[in-house]
Amino acid sequence: MRRTLGLVGFLIAFAAPASAQIPQTFTLEQALQYAADHYPAIRAALEEVNATSADVRVARSAYLPRLDAVWQSNLATANNIFGQVLPQSVIPAMSGPVLPSASAGSVWGSATGALFSWEPIDLGLRDAAIAGAEAAVTRARAGEAFTRLGVQAAVGAACLIVVAAQRATIAAQADFDRRDVLARIVHTLVDNQLRPGADASRADAERAAARIRVIRAQETLSLAQATAARVMGLATSPGTTVAPVTIDAANLLAEAPVSDVGADAASVHPLAQLHQASVDVARAQEAVLARTDRPRVYLQSSVFARGSGANPNGQLDGGFGGLGLDRTNWAAGVQIQFPNLFDFSSLHARQAAAAASERAETARYDEAILTIGSQQQMAQTMVQAARAVAANTPIQLAAAQQSEAQARARYQAGLTNIVDVADAQGLLAQSEVQDQLARVDVWRALLAEAVARGNLAPFLNLVRP
Repeated sequence: MRRTLGLVGFLIAFAAPASAQIPQTFTLEQALQYAADHYPAIRAALEEVNATSADVRVARSAYLPRLDAVWQSNLATANNIFGQVLPQSVIPAMSGPVLPSASAGSVWGSATGALFSWEPIDLGLRDAAIAGAEAAVTRARAGEAFTRLGVQAAVGAACLIVVAAQRATIAAQADFDRRDVLARIVHTLVDNQLRPGADASRADAERAAARIRVIRAQETLSLAQATAARVMGLATSPGTTVAPVTIDAANLLAEAPVSDVGADAASVHPLAQLHQASVDVARAQEAVLARTDRPRVYLQSSVFARGSGANPNGQLDGGFGGLGLDRTNWAAGVQIQFPNLFDFSSLHARQAAAAASERAETARYDEAILTIGSQQQMAQTMVQAARAVAANTPIQLAAAQQSEAQARARYQAGLTNIVDVADAQGLLAQSEVQDQLARVDVWRALLAEAVARGNLAPFLNLVRP
């Protein structure tokens, strides 16, 4: 879980600037939906599902019969000879009697035919192949769900980083405004010789430091917005960028949610389902290999015809003789194909490899269950801690506000020095940032818990106003 959220911080460092900007405003729910519809990795995962679904149709087509047809015409000599040659693919086959003498003359020959072949019995091989293809579809769908979860988790984390940066920038600007007002007051008092000149120098230093913090906060916000645009899959053209991406977080900051995202079994998490599908694919491969050494039965029939310009008495027809079809034949029968008897060693090795693959995938599934359970426990701890912090930051903020107001009043009355006011304003700035980020951190923890559960729907229900 922390690796998923840490990916967003890694991406921030590589966000590239561009010349023209196209502002975009999203709610958190809209940003997640946009990424689900447009991010390239999700589109690729969906195409993987389409490809494996097509493979299932290919596997089912093995039940259909075959009908192959051919036509050929050739001009060749007719010098046949008794004898045999070993099976090969170089020397063309010849038929007919041996002629009295060899001749360099050539004649036309023609042949056509069609072969119908159907396999009514395969002893379960095609069923196993279809089951394997369907298991691959299930794995592709689980992969798509896991990819979608990962992308939306990264988008949600990036958007919450944008929200946090937006609030931090507002708090930094408010701190600068307070210090600017204080600096003006101090300069007025110093000019009237009511305060020493060192107070003006200290006020100017505090104001400059606050201005630097505003600049840094704005920089962090710009980088976070560029990262959010990248993980959302917002399309850009040369010389343009979709940054800044603004997140409408009014409903997120109103108050921290008190309800939880709920609990789901680790086995329904997309990561667990992906590994379970990989186990099923390995088992299906074992089932296919277990049936490859069984005989296969074919029903076959053929119709064919041939013509030749060569005669049994050695006479060769001239012209276009042989282009016609002289003899027609047909055949029908049953063919039983037995596997290679010497392939048992290779088949046994492949079956052992498939069994080892299944055991490996099972071990990966067990590891995924452990990982998911650990992530769920950590996410629960994060939610509890974030809610506890969010419950205490308003108390801290109220006390800091009162302290800052009292310090300013005492300074203007001459009862304290500039250092006490600067410290009070620093504490107030820190408290404002912590109060704003505490509610964002609750949403971050809830997002992490939803990702650990493998289902963002309950989180989105909390997000909706």
